[in-house]
Amino acid sequence: MSDERPGRTSVDRPRHPATPPDADGPAVDPAAGDEATGAGERRDAVAARERAAQARDRAERAKAAAAQAAEAAEEAEAAAAAAESTHPAEARRPAESAGSTEPAERAGTAPAAHPAGATRSAEPAGSAPAAHPAGSTEPAGTGPGDPGVDHDVRAEEAGVDERFPLGRPGRPMSMRSPFRIGFAGALGAGFAYLLYQALVSARSVLVLVIVSAFLAIGLNPIVSRLERAGMRRGAAVAIVFVGLLGFFTLFGYAVLPPVINQASNFVDAVPNYVKDLQGNGTIRDLDRRFGVIDKLSQYVTTGDFGTRIAGNVVTVTQLVAGFVLKALTVLILTLYFLSSFNSIKRTAYRLVPRSRRARFSLIGDEVLNRVGGYVAGAVVVALIAGLASLVWVSSLGIPYPLALALIVTLTDVIPLIGATIGAVIVTTVAFFVSLPVGIATAIFFLVYQQVENYLIYPRVMSRSVDVNPAAAIVGALIGGTLLGFVGALLAVPATAAIQLIMREVLVPRQDSQ
Repeated sequence: MSDERPGRTSVDRPRHPATPPDADGPAVDPAAGDEATGAGERRDAVAARERAAQARDRAERAKAAAAQAAEAAEEAEAAAAAAESTHPAEARRPAESAGSTEPAERAGTAPAAHPAGATRSAEPAGSAPAAHPAGSTEPAGTGPGDPGVDHDVRAEEAGVDERFPLGRPGRPMSMRSPFRIGFAGALGAGFAYLLYQALVSARSVLVLVIVSAFLAIGLNPIVSRLERAGMRRGAAVAIVFVGLLGFFTLFGYAVLPPVINQASNFVDAVPNYVKDLQGNGTIRDLDRRFGVIDKLSQYVTTGDFGTRIAGNVVTVTQLVAGFVLKALTVLILTLYFLSSFNSIKRTAYRLVPRSRRARFSLIGDEVLNRVGGYVAGAVVVALIAGLASLVWVSSLGIPYPLALALIVTLTDVIPLIGATIGAVIVTTVAFFVSLPVGIATAIFFLVYQQVENYLIYPRVMSRSVDVNPAAAIVGALIGGTLLGFVGALLAVPATAAIQLIMREVLVPRQDSQ
């Protein structure tokens, strides 16, 4: 009998080649078994492709359903918005899904289950309907679901949590916002204008501060030398300040009394000068034609001349008082800057970023050393000029030798034109003594200025300030135009500082590009 069942063939059940054939059936060919295996694999591949196609179809249908749901949600939101604008009282709560339940939201109301298809409208028992009566002024949308009324909704929408108890902050305004750019630009322009007005208004005070800082920088090397000699800084500052105060006191004592006496003597001698003019032939001729002597005599002898002289005296007194007040201010500021020089310098250096602080400190120390060296050198040159003038004026018998020598010392500090100003003043006074004395004094100052320019000044300044002569002249002209005497005084050290910065900062940067 055969082993095969109805509906199956021997091909459906392949046998191993090593298996002996059934005694009751025919032998199976191994090649036929391999062919059957390949056919089964092809059927599996076809089935896998069909399943993949079905999965893609299901995914497309899901996408289409999601799109339809989104459209339906948008339509529902639009309908809800329209209903809210039409019936605000009935649209206070969004619709819930069918069969949802909600407990009563207010105390004293029993919980009620919502039937299928019912909306969330848990209202307290016995409360009036939610619809607003006719003529109500309550705006639409201000109900329990509005953030302005409902605290829970407000906290949820604001994102209240432990970190942000008042809600999460919103996104900052964009840096490219036109409003922000315009406001920042207008604010910056207004601030710059106010700063400019403040600087112009405080110009006189700033000049005093600059002069005080300049003197402190110039006197600091002397204080540093006294410190290196073993003296405390407070004592060194006191010694230097007393010396500076003594110089100004001596200058005032030597200059002011002669000026006051000469002015008084001139006022008293004016009538005599008018009478002496009558002996001059040219003056007599002019007097016959125009009556110059009579008019001048009447003007001098009347009270108007005395009144004007008194007014001028008051004006001069005010100027002297203002000068004394400014001098005291400069001395006090110089004392403060000199005593706190190191701390001020360290504070200024700490304002520079850490990555550039070392190089900035080196350049700043070099600038301060050069300014201090210039001030010390200028003082030495001025003292030499004043001493030489004192010897010359005393030897020729010119009046007020100490006052004239101090004037020469003070004006010689001004670069380029200071020595000439002092020489002109002393020479003018010398001409009042006699013509030969005036000529001799003019020759003396002419020779001394050449010696100072080519011998004294280069030797004193060679180790402190190295300034291009053309740059020094231009700097003095610009400084004198901007700040007058103070600008001319600060021109050379400022020029030296600018040259140092250009050589150490600007030139290497340009060479590296």
